[in-house]
Amino acid sequence: MSGLEAGFWSFPVLLTLIFLRMPIGLAMFIVGVGGLTFVTGGTGMALARLKSETYTTFSNYALSIVPMFLLMGQFATLGGMSQALFRAAEGFLGHRRGGVAMAAVGACAGFGAICGSSLATAATMGQVALPELRRNGCPGGFATATLAAGGTLGILIPPSIVLVIYAILTEQNIAKLFLAALVPGILAALTYVAVIAIYVRVHPEADGTRAPIPVAARFRGLLDVWPVLLVFIVVIGGIYGGVFTPTEGAAVGAFGTGLIALLKGGLTWRTLVTSFQVTARSTAMIFFIVLGAGIYNGFLALTQVPQSLTGFVVAQDVSPSVVMAAILLFYLVFGCVMDSLSMILLTVPVFFPVISGLDFGMSGEDMAIWFGILVLIVVEVGLITPPVGMNLFIINGMDPETPMPDIYRAVAWFVMADVLRVILLFAFPAITLFLLR
Repeated sequence: MSGLEAGFWSFPVLLTLIFLRMPIGLAMFIVGVGGLTFVTGGTGMALARLKSETYTTFSNYALSIVPMFLLMGQFATLGGMSQALFRAAEGFLGHRRGGVAMAAVGACAGFGAICGSSLATAATMGQVALPELRRNGCPGGFATATLAAGGTLGILIPPSIVLVIYAILTEQNIAKLFLAALVPGILAALTYVAVIAIYVRVHPEADGTRAPIPVAARFRGLLDVWPVLLVFIVVIGGIYGGVFTPTEGAAVGAFGTGLIALLKGGLTWRTLVTSFQVTARSTAMIFFIVLGAGIYNGFLALTQVPQSLTGFVVAQDVSPSVVMAAILLFYLVFGCVMDSLSMILLTVPVFFPVISGLDFGMSGEDMAIWFGILVLIVVEVGLITPPVGMNLFIINGMDPETPMPDIYRAVAWFVMADVLRVILLFAFPAITLFLLR
């Protein structure tokens, strides 16, 4: 068997291990080490790669942004920012048709702007908003679907941990990727609000509303969210304005949210230690996945799989749009069974060279940014798509009495909206890129 054949056969082997419930990082690590040993006929190359990849991965300065953003999300929760965001949104929207669900989406968007993680956004806002949704008459399936969809905004609205990983893999500017993700993120939130408005008119029994509150109380609630706006403006504005690097911006954000949590009384010695522990566990999981992907992608590079695939696609003389559509369809399908970070780490080193070899009528940097945002959105859809849909299971774990079929029927509306949004951004790249001009 040639090295190229071994590289292509590694994909079904890897997927088999994943379907057998082996952790994705470990599966990529085993296949990568095994593949290097098989292709080179000994363990020398595998051991050398293991040594070099481990050092370069864990000493990568850009990756230090990951624990900072995770810690920022922990401090934001302790500072009561999730509750403040939901109360403020509910004050202005709660009395309208589907208003409580709309408020939940708005709160998810706000919390995603200081969290960077979809799963953390879904879990945090689920604790805050799910009881309120159920109390105001939203059926369990619709309430869970709404919060699961809103949680996906955590990896789209900057700062985004997955977007940072994409930037490192493709050697792109993190600040420009954050800026490019802003409009699609806002568009996603508005799309979800529109879906809720339509859904409650088709299903009036899902119209969860609450009594209007006085105007003065609404503006008092709005004042409570100023820390969120301040942190977002300082971090994103500082990064894009060149005041500090993305890593420094993440550290500033973590310090700012920690200070707010301390002033709010949520940060004590015990909660500080817990925040560090949770951040350390999440960081270790992410870093191990990154390491496993690095070993596996090193094996693929040795076997020339990305280069061969690029040459094959270019030789077919197929329209670049058709190739892009096929790749996005691949992400939609496999996003149903794999988590977003693993998908990015596994596939971008293979697909990005293919896309880079095609002519989309734009600069290489614009193409890389546009492709990254599209991939991020499509991967995000996988978080709410059966049978895996990690966000669905997180929220359902808080409301186990709701049958999964009810959740799937309700979330289908949000999935359809996501697909339409992908088509729109695919057809009009300027929507993603115009802030960079």
